[in-house]
Amino acid sequence: MAKTKVILTSHVESLGGEADTVEVAPGYARNYLIPQGLAVPVTRANKRQLDALQQRRAEREAKELKDAEELAKSVAKLMLTIKVRTGDDGKMFGSVTSAMVLDELEHQFAVHLTKKQIHLADPIRHTGEHGVELRLHGEVTCTLRVNVESLNPTPQEEEAAAATAAA
Repeated sequence: MAKTKVILTSHVESLGGEADTVEVAPGYARNYLIPQGLAVPVTRANKRQLDALQQRRAEREAKELKDAEELAKSVAKLMLTIKVRTGDDGKMFGSVTSAMVLDELEHQFAVHLTKKQIHLADPIRHTGEHGVELRLHGEVTCTLRVNVESLNPTPQEEEAAAATAAA
């Protein structure tokens, strides 16, 4: 079946980014991409517009990369504290997930990310300090320090608190 060449004017998922020239089925181009303003047919006049689209895309990608690098520098300095319920022996009920990290990051530091940007190899299942990888951009990653604390103190912590109160 014959394909039609079009120039994408904005990012289309699983097809390409702005200013890419792609081959698609004629019906897809005619019935969806062109009417929605997502693409224009390849003509001599439109090829001239391609340079402007490529420049705009390069500027946008450079700005996104710069913003991600700045965010990585600021986030790397932070220590996120998450309080969880534990049993008498100090064992957690459940685990700390990327959604919990996301919520606390927005609540404590007003940093807005998506769940896909937070990468946990395994859920955090015990208290203490952990490193969580943040994938902010295709080329930018950083590590967020997360301190998981218990809401209810362990017997050792209660004894230490009683000893300091008595002294």
